[in-house]
Amino acid sequence: MMRSANNRGPGVNWRFSIMGKRCVSALLAIAALAVLAAPPLFAQRKEVRKVEDAIEVFQAIATIPEKQVPDYMMRNAYGAAIMPGVKKLGLVIGGQYGKGVLVVRNEDRTWGYPVFITLTGGSIGWQIGVQSIDLVLFFHTKSSVEKVLQESFTLGVDVAVAAGPLGRQASAATDTELKAEIYSYSRSRGFFAGVTLAGASLEIDDEANAAYYAKANISVPDILKGTGLALPPSAVELRRVLGENAPR
Repeated sequence: MMRSANNRGPGVNWRFSIMGKRCVSALLAIAALAVLAAPPLFAQRKEVRKVEDAIEVFQAIATIPEKQVPDYMMRNAYGAAIMPGVKKLGLVIGGQYGKGVLVVRNEDRTWGYPVFITLTGGSIGWQIGVQSIDLVLFFHTKSSVEKVLQESFTLGVDVAVAAGPLGRQASAATDTELKAEIYSYSRSRGFFAGVTLAGASLEIDDEANAAYYAKANISVPDILKGTGLALPPSAVELRRVLGENAPR
């Protein structure tokens, strides 16, 4: 007696059931991979935005009239740290926290690519009523740049830091007694000012570097050399802006 085409027996149904489960498992695996891939992509977008903000801050240095950062301050720097949106935390007992980038000159005095850094704690000369500032630090000694690239260090303790002078015609002989290694500036409400800063710690942000350059375990020397890296357009643009406004 022949079976009808619609009555294929339990064996066929069992095989179709197994295939269905495999399809569902494959789809779940793909979905899981997509979820795992999302955080790095989001992180990279976040870091790209930080570099874009740093570009805007540095461009402002060259365009704000009268109270401008002196040319020699930028021209003679071995490195520049740009930290947009540093936050003031707490009321009675507070501190500071911010993320930004450090860009270092190469041996030929051209600028390299951004290394992400964090700033925590310490004391910054805040204006009354201001809860967020853009902070720019100019490193005027090679050793000060090397310290922040190699390890965490404290401003005003491990290196001398002073409020930077203002005005295109400001004398290069400022701060002769302190002989600061780093000069600091802040911007709030659209204007730059030299700012006192002491006790804050700077250190390399390895997680942000890995996200931005899309390379796990990336090292600072890798970034400084810029070889073998997929360079985001914002990194190239920041380097260009620094070259135009802080020439060799």
